[in-house]
Amino acid sequence: MTWLTPMTPTNHPNPRRRALLQAAGAAGLLSTMTEVRSAPAGLITRPIPHTGERLPAIGLGTYQVFDVSASQLPGSGLRDVLRRFVELGGKVVDSSPMYGHAEAAVGTLATALGARNALFLATKVWTSGRNEGIRQMEASARLLQSKVIDLMQVHNLLDLKTHLPVLRDWKKSGRIRYLGITHYHAGAHAELEQLVRTGDFDFVQVNYSLDEPEAEARLLPACADSGTATLINRPFSQAGLFGRVRGKPLPRWCADLDCSSWAQFFLKWIISHPAVTCAIPGTGRVQHIEDNMAACTGRLPDAAMRKRMAAYFSAL
Repeated sequence: MTWLTPMTPTNHPNPRRRALLQAAGAAGLLSTMTEVRSAPAGLITRPIPHTGERLPAIGLGTYQVFDVSASQLPGSGLRDVLRRFVELGGKVVDSSPMYGHAEAAVGTLATALGARNALFLATKVWTSGRNEGIRQMEASARLLQSKVIDLMQVHNLLDLKTHLPVLRDWKKSGRIRYLGITHYHAGAHAELEQLVRTGDFDFVQVNYSLDEPEAEARLLPACADSGTATLINRPFSQAGLFGRVRGKPLPRWCADLDCSSWAQFFLKWIISHPAVTCAIPGTGRVQHIEDNMAACTGRLPDAAMRKRMAAYFSAL
């Protein structure tokens, strides 16, 4: 197949991509200038065990918030969100074909900002059948406007046995850099643990938060033992954590963690687990990006403080 030849907003063969590019051009999103500035020093990073490549411990999820159509993208504010994310040193952006327009939005905005090389793009295959999987992954590459996808994951383990040999081939040929598996529910943790212990996967993406801590019992230790990197989804339990703390002040001892918000409290608890590589909270607001990325700086809780944080939250 021919990969990603240069396209203009008016000649792209994919109508959906053409509409996105035209909308981006009309709004001034497309530019030959790089709009993002250099990332600051001092971010907390974690190594990918299989290679040693380091990633900032906070990334960006795109579920729902980046599901924005071509006509809505210019006024969505998402360009500012992605730009600020990169300015603050963010790298990992996680998406999926399941997330509607999210892949296309990320690809359009990353290209407009000149930010592709600053990002670690992760997406997923979410279908059954070998040929359908290949077609979907090829579509993801086009939508993300990237010849190489940094991480391709089998979404919710759907038809894993069929997709895994293809992912291995794609990794060997350089079309993806890493391969992984995902799930969002504790009911899948036992299966994820068994798969992780095979050593076949560079990454596992799993739910983990103060409200959903089950992964720390067996799955996260298995990831540490097998040298598997982890992405953490649902770090705020689909915003459920904020409902628990609404109207409640942070405990004063949070100052010892360089922690000034509940979002930072939740995220610092997650990324301080030694088996966690990167948490991927989703947001479409610049102020939330700034808040989340602040959790990727300063001091982190040790094991005793993590227990104190969990106990405090449980008592609310």
